[in-house]
Amino acid sequence: CHVCRKAFSKSSNLRRHEMIHPGVKPHGCHLCGKSFTHCSDLRKHERIHTGEKLYGCHLCGKAFSKSYNLRRHEVIHTKEKPNECHLCGKAFAHCSDLRKHERTHFGEKPYGCHLCGKTFSKTSYLRQHERTHNGEKPYGCHLCGKAFTHCSHLRKHERTHTGEKPYECHLCGKAFTESSVLRRHERTHTGEKPYECHLCWKAFTDSSVLKRHERTHTGEKPYECHLCGKTFNHSSVLRRHERTHTGEKPYECNICGKAFNRSYNFRLHKRIHTGEKPYKCYLCGKAFSKYFNLRQH
Repeated sequence: CHVCRKAFSKSSNLRRHEMIHPGVKPHGCHLCGKSFTHCSDLRKHERIHTGEKLYGCHLCGKAFSKSYNLRRHEVIHTKEKPNECHLCGKAFAHCSDLRKHERTHFGEKPYGCHLCGKTFSKTSYLRQHERTHNGEKPYGCHLCGKAFTHCSHLRKHERTHTGEKPYECHLCGKAFTESSVLRRHERTHTGEKPYECHLCWKAFTDSSVLKRHERTHTGEKPYECHLCGKTFNHSSVLRRHERTHTGEKPYECNICGKAFNRSYNFRLHKRIHTGEKPYKCYLCGKAFSKYFNLRQH
């Protein structure tokens, strides 16, 4: 070994040994250039580009690119949740999910970015954040070519093409494109606000809303537009701003074809077709499609 001078009888053993030294990543992806210590990690990574999903659930047929994700998925069929939080009683199928949840109580953020020092409660959040520094967008839509920093963002985007809403509320039947939006919606029924600010103790139904709120204390604006340099306190606000440069309108009505640059305006527009009027006056019962119109009334 040219680093530590340890000697081996086989070249394969030397190659395996060399990987223990920091920075040695001999296996490079020919599509995006990202490098890995082990060829098995490269093969897993390549499935991001190809969309290959080798691991299928024998109960529902859903397929996954990693065996770990299949094992996590299979638990939803058994409905077992043996891991319970001793602080609030909430139960989880996986102990790793319990550990992540416990950090919402303690505010623990053990994973730090080596470039800017920002800390995160989950490794997945750290990896996602690191892409704001390196600009990497490894997840590409096979329908329109748009690329994303995170696979969950790609899945959400793909539903704008398919119109799929796989997550249904068991209380009112309303369906959603994202599991996180369903969980947030369910809290409108339960009144649960599990995310608490450790500075002012204000509580929120959603972790992203808590993070956005915390920036009102710190003044932090970590999301910068690479075109004009303007900074924002939330990634969704940055994405919305970027559309003022690109003119992109990703939200298209599948009934009339009209397109919008904001999901909020798209939701309002859809009510023209559906006739939905979710805002009702508690005095006279008159209903409105917009909250603004209810306030005026």
